[in-house]
Order: sequence, then structure tokens, then C-alpha cells
Amino acid sequence: MKMFKHLSRVVLIIAVLLSAAAVPTRAEEEPAPTASADVAFMSQYIWRGYELSKDSLVIQPSVTVGYMGFSLNLWGNIDTDVYGDDRNEAQWNETDLTFGYERTVGPVNLGAGYIYYALDGLDDSQELYASAGLDVFLSPTLTIYREIAHVPAWYLKLGISHSFELPREISLDLGASAGYYFSDDDDFSEAGNPNEKYRSLHDGLVSVGLTIPLGDYFSCAPMIAYSFPLSSEADDLITDASYSQDSDFFFGGVTFSLAF
Repeated sequence: MKMFKHLSRVVLIIAVLLSAAAVPTRAEEEPAPTASADVAFMSQYIWRGYELSKDSLVIQPSVTVGYMGFSLNLWGNIDTDVYGDDRNEAQWNETDLTFGYERTVGPVNLGAGYIYYALDGLDDSQELYASAGLDVFLSPTLTIYREIAHVPAWYLKLGISHSFELPREISLDLGASAGYYFSDDDDFSEAGNPNEKYRSLHDGLVSVGLTIPLGDYFSCAPMIAYSFPLSSEADDLITDASYSQDSDFFFGGVTFSLAF
């Protein structure tokens, strides 16, 4: 029952945001607002190498509205069977709110923003971020995140991606990224070494997927991905924090999207 209540909340939010974005504007005077809604069904929730779910389907709804380079996104995670919880019921255990701004200067795509992570059973987290990407082959993009709440740290992510056009407007989407953590806090230390702040190459991620259009406004995107540690320090930390005492994970799923 709780899961249906959460999903009804998401549907209501989507309806309100999409209705707001659909207000008629005079295109000749200014750009129209944009809106999108997505829901992903994933085999596992993996974030920056960490295993945040196990042996359950996770459902991740998301809504975004944008205008003149600014965007507001609301994202959630519903774990349909939280590992180690005897209640055997779905739980909405994370809600993220992201406010961002993007603009293009020549071949450079710039972005900056703020993320609030509302976490069930854990201290909420807040991050600032800035990104820079090049409009060239592989679209290399560097994003720098700064945790500003309870565990100050930097996270640097370098990513590349490329899409190949297939028949019927389908695209084959390839991506890869590498992350580095730099802790400023004694509470974020190496596994087994509490006197040493965690500063190390952290996680790698490779993914392959398809984007399949379903008419003018809808699409679905199946994907598979592999997450793995990039150093022995990361291996120890991720293993220590995981449910399965492992540090590398295959996972996948499908995302259904509506955009206009």
C-alpha cells in the first residue's frame, strides 16, 4: 500500500509540473519551457560504486522542468524489497532535488547547480557541482561535486559518451566514467584505517544501451552497466559498505520517458 501511495504522489507531481510547462508562450519572443518525466525500473541501485540495494527491483521516477537554461529536477528511489528488512514491503528511501543551470559557450558546455539528497534513515546530504564538457567526439565531460553537509569531500567524475544512429531513429548509446574521491573529513576515512582520510581513485562505470522512440513524445531506453573499483583502497571501502561483500556489480534496467 505504501508503494502505491508514493507512486500516486509522483503522478500528482508529474501532472502539476507538466501542466505548468504546457502554458502557452509566444515562441517568437522567448524560448518555451520544457518538461520531461521518466520512470526507471532497475535491477539494482548502484551509486558511485556503492551497492545501495540487493535482490530487489528498484523504481526510480523523475520529473524535470526547464527554462532559459535553468532546470529543476525531482528524483526518487523506491526499493520494492529492502535487503535485510523483515517487513517485505516497498519503501521510498531517497528523494533528490536538483537545481541547475547550463549554457554553451562555443564548443564548451558549462553547468553548475545544487543537489539535496533526502535519505531515509541517514543524515541528509547536500552538494554543489560544476561541470564542463566539450562538443567533440566522445563528449568528454568533467564534473566536480562538493559535499557541504556533514561529511565534507570532493568527488571528481570524468565521463565520455557516444551514440550511434541505427535504423528507425533508434540509437546505440555507449558511456564510460571514472570517479575520484578527496575527503576533508576524518569520518570519511580508508576502510580499516580510520586515521587516514579517504583520497583515492574510486569507481569506474561502463554502460551500453538503446534509445527507442515511441512516437513524438515517448521513448524507452534499456541498458546494462558494469561498476567496478579503480584502486585497492576503493575496493576495500566499497566491499566494506556493500550488502554482498563485493565491489563490482553488473546491473541493468529500462527507462520510460515522456518529453516535450
